Amino acid sequence: MNTGEALKKTKKQLHESGFKLTPQREATLLVLLENERDHLSAEEIFFFVKQKNPDIGLATVYRTLEILVDLKIVDKVSFDDGVSRYDLRKEGAKHFHHHLLCLECGSIEEIDEDLLGNVEEIVEERFHFIVKDHRLTFHGICQSCQNKPKES
Repeated sequence: MNTGEALKKTKKQLHESGFKLTPQREATLLVLLENERDHLSAEEIFFFVKQKNPDIGLATVYRTLEILVDLKIVDKVSFDDGVSRYDLRKEGAKHFHHHLLCLECGSIEEIDEDLLGNVEEIVEERFHFIVKDHRLTFHGICQSCQNKPKES
């Protein structure tokens, strides 16, 4: 989906939930769309939004992110660094996608494939628990770090 389509879809979702796509919200959403693979923190998003809209405040960005999280347009993710990061939810995705977190360089890769369908069924049957969503992060060493020469 291109940026224009994503903005139109988000505007519709906001409107249906009683919100407007204000210039501040649009600037925040554009930063998320332009940096989709980067898993930005609220402060990083604010830095980029401030370049587009110098009058915006950090509190406005935080409020916008919380609205987008509540509407399931954006997912809030926490990794080992304790910083909340924001990730656009893929269109049509039933669940949050999975991540590969490199313990050496800190890179984060996404796995769009849902790997836990069978696990959800087991949890629902065995524990009588209705699964609404799940999050999975694999912690390890990425291919790039594995291929680096070992220092003596």
